[in-house]
Amino acid sequence: MRVFFLGALAAAMICGSAAHAADAAAGKEKAEMCAGCHGENGVSQTENIPSLAGQPDQFLQWQLVFFRGGARKNEQMQPIAEQVGNEDVRALGAYFASLTPPKTTAPDDNPDLSKKGAQAAVGRRCASCHTDTFAGTKAVARLAGQREEYLVKALHDYKSGVRSGGAGAAMTDVAYPLSNEEIEALAHYLAHFQ
Repeated sequence: MRVFFLGALAAAMICGSAAHAADAAAGKEKAEMCAGCHGENGVSQTENIPSLAGQPDQFLQWQLVFFRGGARKNEQMQPIAEQVGNEDVRALGAYFASLTPPKTTAPDDNPDLSKKGAQAAVGRRCASCHTDTFAGTKAVARLAGQREEYLVKALHDYKSGVRSGGAGAAMTDVAYPLSNEEIEALAHYLAHFQ
């Protein structure tokens, strides 16, 4: 019985990773529609548009579902997400999660601001959800290396209640007491986090 269970477990793992690879391959084709805004290979070159490369699979899937259902509002994303079926949601999540996350190549031009941002991150316990490396996990976003101005916008959106869906309540609680200076510092720190 034990041998059968181990064999079944191994087969499920092989099939699961084969299915994930198939989803990622299908997602690559579907992701062509995303490149215009989110950049080639999911690395955004456009202000206030997030990079998707290296974001956790479940996080990406949930965001598409939130846009599709209207829980998360965005004039550009909602009409696109409304046309994306469940299989494509899974494929896009797998594809973007499989890509190498963006890395900041420029040196930190304001280490004092990063130091303040690191203090704000500790004070708000950001690592408790986003992990110690801010790489995110499961349905929690990757923050490390994300576009700085997008992080500022996202924190302001959470603070004002404009952004909801998923961890909206937790993020609103985190962002609401942040001053504008803390938001700027936190975004700078996370964008330059390696």
